[in-house]
Amino acid sequence: MLIVPEREIADLMTREAAFEAVEKVFAAMAAGDAYNFPVVREAIGHEDALYGFKGGFDQAGLTLGLKAGGYWPHNLEKREIINHQSTVFLFDPDTGKAKAMVGGNLLTALRTAAASSVSIKHLARPDASVIGMIGAGHQAAFQLRSALEQRDFDKVIGWNFHPEMLPKIERVATEAGLPFEAVQLEGMAEADVIISITSAFSPSLMADHVSPGTHIACMGTDTKGKQEVEAALLAKAAVFTDEVAQSISIGEAQHAIAAGLIAEADVAQLGAVINGTHPGRSSHDQITLFDGTGVGLQDLAVAAAVVDLAVAKGIAMKVDF
Repeated sequence: MLIVPEREIADLMTREAAFEAVEKVFAAMAAGDAYNFPVVREAIGHEDALYGFKGGFDQAGLTLGLKAGGYWPHNLEKREIINHQSTVFLFDPDTGKAKAMVGGNLLTALRTAAASSVSIKHLARPDASVIGMIGAGHQAAFQLRSALEQRDFDKVIGWNFHPEMLPKIERVATEAGLPFEAVQLEGMAEADVIISITSAFSPSLMADHVSPGTHIACMGTDTKGKQEVEAALLAKAAVFTDEVAQSISIGEAQHAIAAGLIAEADVAQLGAVINGTHPGRSSHDQITLFDGTGVGLQDLAVAAAVVDLAVAKGIAMKVDF
């Protein structure tokens, strides 16, 4: 079995490689060549932690495995380590033997950012110029860096429940040579693209905060009960997702479905747009929304890419197992 520890990931996986891996796996899912297993996601009754498993099988890429991990909300304050902790395990689909164990923390941030960026590439208006960020936690900087590569943005605006954290995303904007402005949620009406990346259980972004033609990427809702945007916003938008089954059960669509505002048939796979079997955005004024629930196949795709790079560079550790 090969081991690629967390400390090696930053020198192996790039944003570009993560984007390519996620775009390919979304396309494979929509084509029926890859599928995710049911998600296990539970509150463990210790340290307020959420823990679970996401896995799947990509028959096209012959990638089989799972990611184990979750969210420990007190890690940063108590232990000075990030709150999201995970490890990816890959298995040989021919034999079932353990193939690799890969550090999953940075990979999770990169693949989550790649997913929203894939949605921006395929759904945002070509002339989008202002990007809005809701949330300024650990993953926000990854989201913004990746998103800025998808359009010729000329301004970044941001809101966070704790405004003292906004300098984190202001630094990313400054690195890119763009002005940054902290706004109230109503100010998001200026944005052509909005990324929401929070761990909220009640909505921040309301339907009347969003202007016609905006693309929204909702990247924080991956558990029953979580919610970042008002359910009425999904009723106003063309809704796309990574995995429909997850979107309607643990993603943003769970609330709009429960309220009877949309039906399962109203949620389309982003992979279908990538493959050309769905037209995607239909007009300049249409609001599009990507419900990024985070699928196991994303993790497996980026982990498999890292293993190949680690082997090529002689970094992967081999152990008998």
